[in-house]
Amino acid sequence: MATLPKIIQGGMGVNISGWPLAQAVSRLGQQGTISGVALERIMARILQRGDPGGHIRRALSSFPFQDIADRVVSRYFVQGGISKTVPFKKVPIFTVNMPRLLIELIICASFAFVWLAKEGHSNEISINYMEKVAMPHLYAITGAMLAGVDCITMGAGIPLQIPAVINALLEGKSVEYRLPVSGTNIAGYTMKFNPENFFGRQISFPKRPKFLPIVASNLLAKFFKKKLPEGSISGFVIEEPTAGGHNAPPRKIIRDKSGIPLPIYGAKDIVDYEEIARLGLPFWIGGSHASPKKLRWALDAGAAGIQAGSIFALSEESGMDPVIRKRIRQLGFDGNLHVKTDMRISPTGFPFKVVCLKGTLSNSIIYNGRVRICNHGALTELYERPDGNVGYRCPAEIEQQFVMKGGKIDETLGRGCLCSGLLSTAGYGDHGEPPIVTLGDDVSFLRKLMKDRSSSYTVEDAINWLLDCHRPLIQHG
Repeated sequence: MATLPKIIQGGMGVNISGWPLAQAVSRLGQQGTISGVALERIMARILQRGDPGGHIRRALSSFPFQDIADRVVSRYFVQGGISKTVPFKKVPIFTVNMPRLLIELIICASFAFVWLAKEGHSNEISINYMEKVAMPHLYAITGAMLAGVDCITMGAGIPLQIPAVINALLEGKSVEYRLPVSGTNIAGYTMKFNPENFFGRQISFPKRPKFLPIVASNLLAKFFKKKLPEGSISGFVIEEPTAGGHNAPPRKIIRDKSGIPLPIYGAKDIVDYEEIARLGLPFWIGGSHASPKKLRWALDAGAAGIQAGSIFALSEESGMDPVIRKRIRQLGFDGNLHVKTDMRISPTGFPFKVVCLKGTLSNSIIYNGRVRICNHGALTELYERPDGNVGYRCPAEIEQQFVMKGGKIDETLGRGCLCSGLLSTAGYGDHGEPPIVTLGDDVSFLRKLMKDRSSSYTVEDAINWLLDCHRPLIQHG
């Protein structure tokens, strides 16, 4: 336990946990995490903005297949960058049969962000993927492992297939990933990827990454331990329902006077940490635990430490749009920040934490004024078309289109486009697309880290405070 990090930084949103944040956390001896969601879109848009600092091109210059890196840079890089009013060049939407260019982009993006996060130090870096965004998994994990990623974390589903993917890649075999398909005749679709055929030669990876599933109950933790071979997982992240992003569904749901579903988390949703500890694997607790007191409590409960997200999302090194970040810090410092658990907004059907903020999708006028469109497709559901082929639908797309694809109109109510909204929160959204911000329930740390409502803080400030450390931490590497 002494060699494990006490703090795992959460993999938040789309590029909120970017490589600068992950690198800053890991340099200070804790586990920095990159958000692996939509990296191919983020990287393509950074290149179109001129790749400030040349970081992406520097990382890709170390990619082991330079012909692929050159194609990606040639297609998306714009010298000097486009203005914020010029539309971004489109990146193809995920399908079960992706074009080669998109596969190359996904692989290069995961490689580049991991490579940058690991640059200049020898501490561990993890990358976080969502099980619900499963179509790019085979390619994204390949890219991250080529860069020597140390750990993969994954939640928003039950990612039982990840250890087999890691093993097959390390053994030089073809890899597979089974995707669920809604329909009567097709039970699922298996995506396949042969790296040797794709790259033209057998590839090797620097190391075997650890795998930490993100779970919300002792039952799910025991399920992983029972179903997977010994050594498949290196521990767990246990996320309580106050954590940001997607939450596990509650056992009980009620409706308010307007018919809006409200989650009720009760005794049956409480995690038994003594039972988790008996599984014999390290675990970290996430969800309103970003304080020295809660960290000590987690350690006393048998955990290796905590996972903390919001405290890093609002730090100076995060990828959140600086204007949005400052507004949230001010509201939180003043005690006026409201975070709601929205049962409808996410196309996944999971509860999703939403910051109530003017100018964002949390505002009903902004939400109702947005033209519904699904132009990124990360959260699409696979369904069986009448011709027997696989189709794609999203409850956040135009209602009539969703219904024409066999969806039910009730499933579209209150849904929002997280893909577009989260891209805008990171400053890489399409022109005119409103942002949506997610954080955990607790931001009480702001008054401990900020001198006044207009000040800010760094990753080092946050880690020093969490560890109750009043001296500068030694950077490694």
